[in-house]
Amino acid sequence: MLDLSFDAPKPKVIAGAKGDWELVIGMEIHAQISTQGKLFSGASTTFGAEPNSNVAFVDAAMPGMLPVVNEYCIEQAVRTGLGLKAAINLWSAFDRKNYFYPDNPQGYQISQLYHPIVGEGEVIVEMGPGVARVVRIERIHVEQDAGKSIHDMDPSMSFIDFNRTGVPLMEIVSRPDIRGPEEAAAYVAKLRQILRYLGTCDGNMQNGNLRADVNVSVCKPGQYEKYQATQDFSHLGTRCEIKNMNSMRFIQQAIDYEARRQIAILEDGGKVDQETRLYDPDKGETRSMRSKEEAQDYRYFPDPDLLPLEIEQAWVDGIAASMPELPDAKKARFMGDFGLTDYDASVLTADVENADFFESVVAVGEDGKLAANWVINELFGRLKKEGQEIGESPVSPAQLGGVIRLIKSGDISGKIAKDLFEILWTEGGDPAGIVEARGMKQVTDTGAIEKAVDEIIAANPAQVEKAKANPKLAGWFVGQVMKATGGKANPAAVNDLVTAKLGL
Repeated sequence: MLDLSFDAPKPKVIAGAKGDWELVIGMEIHAQISTQGKLFSGASTTFGAEPNSNVAFVDAAMPGMLPVVNEYCIEQAVRTGLGLKAAINLWSAFDRKNYFYPDNPQGYQISQLYHPIVGEGEVIVEMGPGVARVVRIERIHVEQDAGKSIHDMDPSMSFIDFNRTGVPLMEIVSRPDIRGPEEAAAYVAKLRQILRYLGTCDGNMQNGNLRADVNVSVCKPGQYEKYQATQDFSHLGTRCEIKNMNSMRFIQQAIDYEARRQIAILEDGGKVDQETRLYDPDKGETRSMRSKEEAQDYRYFPDPDLLPLEIEQAWVDGIAASMPELPDAKKARFMGDFGLTDYDASVLTADVENADFFESVVAVGEDGKLAANWVINELFGRLKKEGQEIGESPVSPAQLGGVIRLIKSGDISGKIAKDLFEILWTEGGDPAGIVEARGMKQVTDTGAIEKAVDEIIAANPAQVEKAKANPKLAGWFVGQVMKATGGKANPAAVNDLVTAKLGL
């Protein structure tokens, strides 16, 4: 398990003209559930389809059409709740959130205000070795997405695409436990990582499959501690919500701007209005969208077309039994089993595909530390240079594991291994077979190495005297021997022989 003996990061302090202020942030993450069908219909959720081609009658609110719950979506929500160590509610219900907008054909959104499927949980957000914060999850509820308004096809008209209408979402609501822009981005990244490990959301922010509503307020130092003691939100200041953020960088920029905007208003004697705002990345500022609605503004009431959801504990237990190893547990295991550093383990577990690739390499190469070094430095470095993802790697885990096995056995040196890696990247093949066929095997015969050392020493008497006067120059002889043997000599053996022959 992850070592929880960490220090909490300090809250972000912003210096105003009249004193210091602290940030308080809560987030609502909308995560599209990974499923082929919509929440209440069998229409496809495929991204990028022709406009209005993935729409069933119930999605378009045709008269007489009744919603039918997609059971797999409920299972994915329960799986997410278990992954966040949250309470699973065996009884939950759907409500109608009533509002009019052209991309909402029903005139309401089916959601879960009063009785969500998942209760309180937590996310551990690490901000560096030994520094982390626990962000409490208030709830996770399941709801349907709205359609999409398109304004840029014709300046005089707006178009509506109903493909997203009815797409299943999990809204993951946090407590106001986040204290700075960097923490907010780290929280979203950690939640995204967990969802990907669980397979409940692909986390694709560019396509809108994961987006955040960010609630920002500012307060004087000490007020947050009063809130913690009393749970009285009035200590935290008036919050403004920044809608539909789909970039870690923009989340940080929007929070910083919004906090400074609120501070300027308060220090000028004004009052912050509770409202919903949008972030304009081109101008680097937030702007007012509408006044912030309360629950009563939406006239929530139980959806009459849907019975309450009643699930059995045995069904939840079955899902729990099929849960994968999650990032924190995997990281702790990598550090314990393979002796990896916190940094290396974090890099390798950042994405489930990276972690799986690494473990497959270890299974063949049988050396965790060496495998980590090659995966992180050589493979990831080359993939980044080529603009490729891990799934596109020309070098398979079995091939890279074969390289590591050859290094470990002493058949090849590190330098030869890099040449071999290049061959595998561009040509493919079996590592051991390539080494054998191309004569790349490392020279370990001390007799042959000694002969090369003697020849280099005999040919360079002046350099010998310099090395005896300054032992650091012995490396020159090592380099010459490696060059003479085509890089095939065992470097350790060469170094030992050079040192002995020079009497150093």
